[in-house]
Amino acid sequence: MLLLVSGFANAQDVSIYPSHWFADMQYNNVQLILKSNDTSFWRYRFAITYPGVQKQRSHRFSNGKYVGLDIAIAKNAKPGDVKIIGAYKGKTIQLIWKLKPRRAGRSTIFAQGVTSKDFIYLIMPDRFSNGDISNDQFNNLHDVSSNRNDVLLRHGGDLKGVQNHLSYLKDFGVSAVWMTPVIENNMPLNKEAAGMMSGYHGYWFTDHYKVDARLGGNKAYQELSDSLHANGMKLIQDAVYNHIGSHHWIAQEPPSPNWVNQWKTYTGSNHRDEAIFGPYSSVKDKKQMLDGWFVPHLPDVNQRNPFVANYLIQHAIWSTEEFGVDGWRVDTYKYCDEAFLNKINDALLKEYPKLTIFGEAWTNTVAGSAYFTRNNMNVPFKHNAEGVTDFPLNTAIMATLNQPFGWTEGVNKLYMTLAQDILYQQPLNNCIFLDNHDMDRFYSVVGENMNKFKQGIAMLLTLRGIPQLYYGTEILMKNFKNPSDAMVRLDYPGGFEADKVNKFERGGRTTEEQEAFDYVRTLALFRKKSSALTTGKTMQFLPTDGLYIYFRYDSKQTMMCIINTSDAVKQVSFSDYTERTKGFSKAVDIVSGKQYAEKVELPARGTMILELMK
Repeated sequence: MLLLVSGFANAQDVSIYPSHWFADMQYNNVQLILKSNDTSFWRYRFAITYPGVQKQRSHRFSNGKYVGLDIAIAKNAKPGDVKIIGAYKGKTIQLIWKLKPRRAGRSTIFAQGVTSKDFIYLIMPDRFSNGDISNDQFNNLHDVSSNRNDVLLRHGGDLKGVQNHLSYLKDFGVSAVWMTPVIENNMPLNKEAAGMMSGYHGYWFTDHYKVDARLGGNKAYQELSDSLHANGMKLIQDAVYNHIGSHHWIAQEPPSPNWVNQWKTYTGSNHRDEAIFGPYSSVKDKKQMLDGWFVPHLPDVNQRNPFVANYLIQHAIWSTEEFGVDGWRVDTYKYCDEAFLNKINDALLKEYPKLTIFGEAWTNTVAGSAYFTRNNMNVPFKHNAEGVTDFPLNTAIMATLNQPFGWTEGVNKLYMTLAQDILYQQPLNNCIFLDNHDMDRFYSVVGENMNKFKQGIAMLLTLRGIPQLYYGTEILMKNFKNPSDAMVRLDYPGGFEADKVNKFERGGRTTEEQEAFDYVRTLALFRKKSSALTTGKTMQFLPTDGLYIYFRYDSKQTMMCIINTSDAVKQVSFSDYTERTKGFSKAVDIVSGKQYAEKVELPARGTMILELMK
């Protein structure tokens, strides 16, 4: 990243971004940002002497502490130490920038993509498990707190803790792990509505090329990735292109002011995605949506600046190669410059054709959700993301579980929402979920009702899309975001040394928790081997008095999913659904194993997932 310096006393703090690169990449025109602590750094003229690596152009910025270098890396360039020599008035600087060999197994061992065949488990590492107590605190960081008695502070969970529990996840069918960001958040406590809060969640980036030391650093992330892949599992990295933490060097000392979106006075985003795609939107509203800051301590990054765009694109490619990433979840997707989003997605997919990307587009409508992915709509701008986090479907599932049946309410909301899949090019690529780290926990939302819990899990694991489960849902972790988001991000019981119970093990769970876990496990493991549930087509029938029936099917298998949202017993005759049941002689309940020939009876709030047999 830096090194060997002579004749330049202040150069010991020179940093290079990206910190290194890789031989034999398709992305072989790399833009380096050299950062010093000396205001005369811009005066240096740099040369590179390394076979196959050529400096093409230098860039100066308004901040004299920075220099940009465009370099070309030949196809035949070998891994090694690239020397970058700077000279000014008889002084010289020698920097070492490494060209590393590529990671083995592209598209087979890593960058495999995350698809509807997968089952994603979402983890907030700080709250899941503490596998290494030696990294709980660092006195050289702005935030030295670590106190499990305060929900707003760091608790000490880390990447080693996640790695220690991969067998637990694999046992109940998880095939991909998505963690909230692991990148360094060297931020002080910041005042939010509930009090002074740390960046334990990971969304306050301060150095893109460092994994947070309190999570174990780059080495622990490498080891976790390797362990995931050795277990036949995948790694999803959480990206944030929209903003950075206020203590990031881009915010503290940007190369030029336009690296961050500037306002005369603090201006927050209006958070209205309709202002971006609506045909009647004003320029003013669209600008505030895109360029307004998320909160005061998260400066909004200007992706229209080509240097910023290159910095973010290179980091995404670098991370995929360095850590063996299989898929990307992009935070605050709808707040980013649209042309930039397509550009970074194209760059990633050109280098890694099987990689998948889904954007967090927290929208109010199906049209809004479809707008931010590949869609069938006639709109001026066409997004190229493969999928989105499907918030409209989440809203419809919650309506199914909590609203009384009506013309557009209750389960009819779900029927109507799925009917609008005509707007998506490929709805199977959407990530579907019951809750996440920004939402009230699912079990609390359904009133801690086990029947509703099972209905939600059944829909999660049988509807189209890529299912995502939030950590602890399988053992009925609960709570509302009151008084803060931290209340839905509590520690997983058993992940920390002082815990009195260990819910990673059967013996630590209550009878009800074990019932929930077994239900999730049974459905998830069945789904894993089911071609109909993972990649099959969908046919739904109009709900009747709270009874909803849909089929997932292909040439190999037909599944019949029955959700009774009413408070009355329902009789279901297979002959009423001959479009899909014709030719089958029996149906097997995948949970109980019971067989049925002509009809089934569902209790109030009952759920049944049937495999049809010849």
